[in-house]
Amino acid sequence: MSGTHPPLDFPAYRSTALRHPLRPLTPLPHRLTEVTGPLLGEGRVGETDHDLTAQHGGEPLGERIVVEGRVLEADGRPVPDTLVEVWQANAGGRYRHDGDRHPAPLDPNFSGAGRCVTDAQGRWRFVTVKPGAYPWKNHDNAWRPAHIHFSVFGRAFTQRLITQMYFPGDPLFAFDPIFQSVPEGARERLVSRLDLDVTVAEWAVGYRWDIVLAGRAATPLEDEDDDR
Repeated sequence: MSGTHPPLDFPAYRSTALRHPLRPLTPLPHRLTEVTGPLLGEGRVGETDHDLTAQHGGEPLGERIVVEGRVLEADGRPVPDTLVEVWQANAGGRYRHDGDRHPAPLDPNFSGAGRCVTDAQGRWRFVTVKPGAYPWKNHDNAWRPAHIHFSVFGRAFTQRLITQMYFPGDPLFAFDPIFQSVPEGARERLVSRLDLDVTVAEWAVGYRWDIVLAGRAATPLEDEDDDR
């Protein structure tokens, strides 16, 4: 939708110059092979998949947080039985990935990935630690604001949407080309809000953030190849 999603080529975000399409896109119809299997069901989600702090022998370092929200249609209807995946840097701002050369320490108790399936009301919930900012070499002294990547699937793996969730009041917003590439009127839709109803007393700060698939309140989406 115009005014919601970032342009495919945004000069300040240098990677877009290397991968944005140079020819008009060609729509491909979804045939039987695109809309059948593998199945995305609760039986494929493990007991601790939604809790990134409970997947190892000890607890990860950093500020424990709870993040929850809903997946919604344009008219506000919930989207049930949808696989939601997240991935993120650890509290020091480093991903557990061979390509991450940031000299921040790895955390042996934090892999940085989780998933869950939305309930009948479209609700999802993750327990994790607040990710740290990290350098990314897009330009001189470039740092990414703290964020969590989200992936939402439809009925099959070919029906996938990707976006990022940010935290309120981050001073790096003004200097981040990825955040700035989103039209100004839609940027706040990427920012979660502190919610004391989500916060667990004396245990974890809570944030709420809904993913809206279409319409005037749609959540800005990004290129599937972007892992920043």
